[in-house]
Amino acid sequence: MGRLSARSVLLGLAAPVSALVFAGLICSLILALTGTSPGSAVEAIVEAAQRPRTTVIAINNATNYYLAAVAVAIGFRMNLFNIGVDGQYRLAAMLAAALAGASFMESLPSFLRVTLTILTAMVVGATWAGIAGFLKVTRGVSEVISTIMLNAIATALVAFLLNPDRMAVLTGNDIHTPEITEGGQVSGIPFPDAPPSATVHGLIVVAILVGFLYWFGLSRTRFGFDLKATGLSESAAVASGVDVKRMVFLSMLLSGAVAGLVGMPELLGGAHSYSLNFPAGVGFIGIAVALLGRNHPIGMAFAALLWGLLDASANGLEGNDVPKEILAIMQGVVVLSVVIAYELVRRYRVRLEQREVGRALGSTKVPEAVGS
Repeated sequence: MGRLSARSVLLGLAAPVSALVFAGLICSLILALTGTSPGSAVEAIVEAAQRPRTTVIAINNATNYYLAAVAVAIGFRMNLFNIGVDGQYRLAAMLAAALAGASFMESLPSFLRVTLTILTAMVVGATWAGIAGFLKVTRGVSEVISTIMLNAIATALVAFLLNPDRMAVLTGNDIHTPEITEGGQVSGIPFPDAPPSATVHGLIVVAILVGFLYWFGLSRTRFGFDLKATGLSESAAVASGVDVKRMVFLSMLLSGAVAGLVGMPELLGGAHSYSLNFPAGVGFIGIAVALLGRNHPIGMAFAALLWGLLDASANGLEGNDVPKEILAIMQGVVVLSVVIAYELVRRYRVRLEQREVGRALGSTKVPEAVGS
């Protein structure tokens, strides 16, 4: 048992370590070919990470990325590819911002205003994802195609509604939803040695709670068991009495509800309105973070922090004459390396298990027939 445990640990470490080493070698080669010292790039990233302001930005970015990753991972657990997280969170953020900035909301208590804003975002995200779920269970439409198309529709819908004649106001050259007053905002958390303007989004606690509920729901509830069972084998799930269509639809609703939360930390803790400058593309980053974290709540947290740190270090790279585009290359190489490494290690583990079974069968003596 000790030997097997040690082997399991080594196999568990082999994938991430080999992926990081390979990614480092590829990025170093690319930097060298562009005439940039790999050591300078690493030094610039380390220097940027040590600045309190950069750390705050990295944590805030990671909060958004983590929520997006959990939304994606819920679908992944059922072999559903919710590519529409980006459209779901942007539409949810825009409509929630319009509600939160409405004049009638100012008469409500602060806690109720914030709660209504968050619930609105979750309902909008779940509804938009539910369209894809409904099409899949009733017409067999691939969720990949439908969510991609719904992303395009969401983009057009946001552009249509973000107009001074509809749900937006014009301030100078900036078009945005009405400003959310202080009673509808969520205060930030001060960070040591960081300037007062640089605070960690207060809704980071929501991201932590979502991560815990994701873990608890999957590993400690019947729903989580049914969800994972359906993802592993639909036929086996049906044989055990699981309503597969119901699970598909509910999973898309849950994924969309979490996607609706993605824009809330920035909306209520930083921007206080939805505008053309609101962060975009977070949903697609969530796919990469979910892959890096292997759909595990802790793994996705570390992956989100890594991604957030790389994004926050962009300005530091430019100050050290290192092209910031190298960060996008590094992120892509890391994701590709991790996916390939985990697949290779998985195949090697399966091969080892097959050999173990072969040895066990080969060493088992078949009893002689009675009377022979």
